[in-house]
Amino acid sequence: MMGSADRNGSGRPRVVRRALFTHGAAALLIVLALAAALASAVTGRAAAADGDTVKVFVVQTAGGDTLESIAARTLGSSSRAEEIFDLNRGLAQPDGGALTTQGDALRTGWILRLPEDAAGPDVQLAQETGAGSETVSPATPPQQAAPGDTAGQPDSATVVVPLPALLAVAGAVLLALVTAAILARKRVRSTWRAFLRQLRRLGEPARRRRRLRQRVALSARFSVDADPVRRAYAVLGEFAGSGSRPETAVHAVRVDAAGATVWLEASAGVPASWQQLDSARWRRQAADWPGRGADTTTTARTASLDGSACLVRVGIDEEGAPLLVDLSRLDGVLSVTGDAEVGRAVVSGLLAELARSRPEIPVTLRQGAEGGAGFALPAGLREPTESDRHRSPGDVRGAGTVRAGAVRRPVRGVVVVAGTPTRHETAELLELCGPGGAGWTGLVCGDLPDARWRWHAEAEGSVELPLLGVKVTAPA
Repeated sequence: MMGSADRNGSGRPRVVRRALFTHGAAALLIVLALAAALASAVTGRAAAADGDTVKVFVVQTAGGDTLESIAARTLGSSSRAEEIFDLNRGLAQPDGGALTTQGDALRTGWILRLPEDAAGPDVQLAQETGAGSETVSPATPPQQAAPGDTAGQPDSATVVVPLPALLAVAGAVLLALVTAAILARKRVRSTWRAFLRQLRRLGEPARRRRRLRQRVALSARFSVDADPVRRAYAVLGEFAGSGSRPETAVHAVRVDAAGATVWLEASAGVPASWQQLDSARWRRQAADWPGRGADTTTTARTASLDGSACLVRVGIDEEGAPLLVDLSRLDGVLSVTGDAEVGRAVVSGLLAELARSRPEIPVTLRQGAEGGAGFALPAGLREPTESDRHRSPGDVRGAGTVRAGAVRRPVRGVVVVAGTPTRHETAELLELCGPGGAGWTGLVCGDLPDARWRWHAEAEGSVELPLLGVKVTAPA
């Protein structure tokens, strides 16, 4: 984000400064490589401006002149031959040759530069061409040269560039190209991501409306399709205790066309047709259902004759399969945190499920500390009477502070709080839903630290159930 970018005094973002530094480093590498190449090309030769006059010696006969003899005749001492060699080493001669060692044979027509103090009849003046070689002045033609001989007057010169210098230049250029490509790729990627974020931001209202329509359609689907609920009750019947086998606690059921998945607290008493997926989930294929072919409605009624289980659909997963939880396993209070609007929709969906399957359950509504709009009691549900608030003699809880985990408690009533409970509402929740209370179940649209079940609603319409490790899309 631009607002959080680190800026210097000039107001440039840190990314721009980094790009400028990298480009400057690449340019510096190229300049250094070119400088090294030029320095290598002119090593061992004196720099002279174009048009300067220098003293030279023109070789007249091959094999007759040596550096020592030239030094003796022009400098007065053969020991100064090394000075002549240093001035002419590597210089291209008119015939394309060059003096590489002090013992090389001198060829006819070669033009050798001489030190400034050279003197004598063999010393001639020449014009510096600026390309590293000399041209003999026409006023002083080479002695004893043939009339048609032009070897002493070269019209061009060749600069010898060493191979290491060429490789250095090529490497620097390649490095600069690679650096530029990396920077361009990062810049294109960053620009593309920013463009996608902007598109996503512009399209968010449309996506929100589309998700809302899907959630409204899901609510309508739940209101007319009771088959998943009947199938889920039939699944609970497989885990009901019979004879010497104790009941297995099932916290949630997922039903689909291929079979069913259950969330269990322990693996004891699991029928043989169920396969374990992980530490908490077991799955059975539809072909392995013992009640396959029987009347579905009858099976569901038989499985829930005791009235303890209270299955409600929370939503659908990514594959469109409904997830049902057993409110009798909530162990007191469910706290729905996160997005307030979606959290209210989740609780409204649970109340709608109760109105369809358990309309005899009393429901009391509370506003919460925020003072916002409360819930409207869905059609089919009723307000509690005074007798509904009395503690049930069948409640298994004591008055102590130690709470047993995942104890089944039939849903005798529901307390709904539309926000974070006030102090008075918290006390009422403890009286109705806590240990030693009336055995009611609380649904809170807000944070309640003492709640054992805590769901998290997200703005896009999903709700996460951490204890089950799943996320579903809630109806609206």
